[in-house]
Amino acid sequence: MNIFLAGEMNIKNGKMSSWHGLNILESFFYLRDNKEFPRLIEDFSSFLLDSGAFTFMSKSDNAVNWDEYIEDYARFINRWNIDLFFELDIDSVVGLTEVERLRKKLENLTGRKPIPVWHKSRGLDYFKNMCAEYPYVALGGIVTKEIPTKHYEKMFPWFINYAHQNGCKIHALGYTNVRGLHEYKFDSVDSTAWLYGNIGGHIYQFNAKTGNIVQTKVPEGKRMKGRLVAQHNFNEWVRFQKYARTHL
Repeated sequence: MNIFLAGEMNIKNGKMSSWHGLNILESFFYLRDNKEFPRLIEDFSSFLLDSGAFTFMSKSDNAVNWDEYIEDYARFINRWNIDLFFELDIDSVVGLTEVERLRKKLENLTGRKPIPVWHKSRGLDYFKNMCAEYPYVALGGIVTKEIPTKHYEKMFPWFINYAHQNGCKIHALGYTNVRGLHEYKFDSVDSTAWLYGNIGGHIYQFNAKTGNIVQTKVPEGKRMKGRLVAQHNFNEWVRFQKYARTHL
C-alpha cells in the first residue's frame, strides 16, 4: 500500500535529509503560485495532486469561474508532467453533471485520465461505471463523514474487491486509521495525521515490529518545540510509509 503524506509544506523550513523516495500529496491551491516546491516532484517516489477546489472556493470573495480554474489546473499538470491527479469532486456545489463536464475538459486538456472520486450521492452503480472507465478511482466523504465511519468501513471490502476484480486501483481519501490500514487492502491512502501531534500535543513513534504507530502525550508542564515535533512526527510517518509499501 502507498501512503501519501500531505501537509508537508508545514515543515518546509525544517531540516529534511532528503525528499527522495517519499509518497507526497499536495493541493493545487497551495502549489499554483509556488515556484520552488514543484521542482521537488521528480524526487518523490510518487506524487498525488489534489485539485484544491474546495479550498479555493472557500477563500474566494467572488463567484468561481470553474472553466478558468480547470484550465489553470491542466496547465500545471502538463508543465510538471503529473500522472496522478484528482478530478474536481465538487458535486455538492455544482452538481454531478457539471463535475462530469469539467472532468472531460480536464481529460481533453491533459490527454490523461484523472482519478474520479466517488461520493455517496453518486450511488453504487456509478462506482461500477467509474471502475469500468478509469484505471484509478477514489473514495471520498471519509473525512466529512458523509457516511458514518463504522458503516463506511463495513463497505470497504466491497469497494476494494470490485475495483480489483475489474483491474482498477483504489484510493481512500483521508483514511489513516492504522488498524484499518492493516485490514483493508487499498492501493493507496493519504494522511495529514502526522500534523495532529502538534495540534493535540502528541509525539508519534513507529513500531517496526508491530507495524503500528504509538501516540504519546507530551508530559504536563513540558514545553513542546513545535517545529522539532513536526519534523519528528513526519519522519515517524515516513517510516510507516516505507513499512506499508512492503507489508500492507
